[in-house]
Amino acid sequence: MKEKILKCLRETEDYVSGQELCRMLDVSRTAIWKVMNQLKDEGYVIDAVKNKGYKLIQTPDIVTAEEVDSLLETEWAGHPVVYEEEQESTNQTAKMLAEQGAFHGTLVVAERQVSGRGRRGRPWHSPKGSGIWMSILLRPQIHPMSASMLTLVAAMAVYDAISSRVEGCAIKWPNDIVINGRKVCGILTEMSSELDNIHYVVIGIGINVNTDDFPEDIAAVAASMHVITGEYYKRAEIIADVWKSFEKYYDQFLQTENLSLMVESYNQRLVNMGRKVYIEERGSQYEGTACGIDSEGALLVEKTDGTRTAVISGEVSVRGVLGYV
Repeated sequence: MKEKILKCLRETEDYVSGQELCRMLDVSRTAIWKVMNQLKDEGYVIDAVKNKGYKLIQTPDIVTAEEVDSLLETEWAGHPVVYEEEQESTNQTAKMLAEQGAFHGTLVVAERQVSGRGRRGRPWHSPKGSGIWMSILLRPQIHPMSASMLTLVAAMAVYDAISSRVEGCAIKWPNDIVINGRKVCGILTEMSSELDNIHYVVIGIGINVNTDDFPEDIAAVAASMHVITGEYYKRAEIIADVWKSFEKYYDQFLQTENLSLMVESYNQRLVNMGRKVYIEERGSQYEGTACGIDSEGALLVEKTDGTRTAVISGEVSVRGVLGYV
């Protein structure tokens, strides 16, 4: 009920009467009054005027299920929202829920991760109250070989949400979002499958939104939207924008079961496009020029001898010759 009241308050410019809320939700005035007090305790500023009703004046920067759900404009992505203030990792929680039969589109969100991680088992710095730590559960009817492309689909969606707020945003293949060359987002996709059947896919997304401090070992590479701009951002609004864009790109992906409908857009956002890159792959290293992705999501690299190779994401490291990008 709380998320429905929030949504109603958000969608109404003027006051909403308690009587109208009672009628819409089929509850008592006492129930409405209790929810309003709960919202005030969580940091919402709500003006209550006798004979006029309630008006939402200000919202806090929180990522509770009710806050996120009240902002979502999606058909299935993010429904339901599962929120726990502290989790080991949202991917771990999402996988557990998947094994218990949770629905396609279930979104797991946390204020803090104790054991957040990125690709290749690297730890992910996930302090409380400063970033977006979330995972979505998908049950796509596609071949398991196609699942890795969902990382790139998610990257497009995150790019949209961040670039609408901050200039200098780009995608670093296959799973990072950077602003002015510094990493602000990582994406980790995990799958449970058989040879020709997917049980589920979990996409974990970590976005440094209002984070101020980073561990010494990543401080030179990592940044946050706040560090870059000096501004503070409402995280739930960004979450809602990510999944609104994700639904659009996911539908495009399902039409062809590849990235052919978004290759051009992705390459326009690729930070390494046309730049020298250094590839570490299965014990070998080489340099080349990034030439964009193909329809299967592989990074096309032109080697120094003029030959082209398709680099498949996985246990591969791609970075700029002189640094991270």
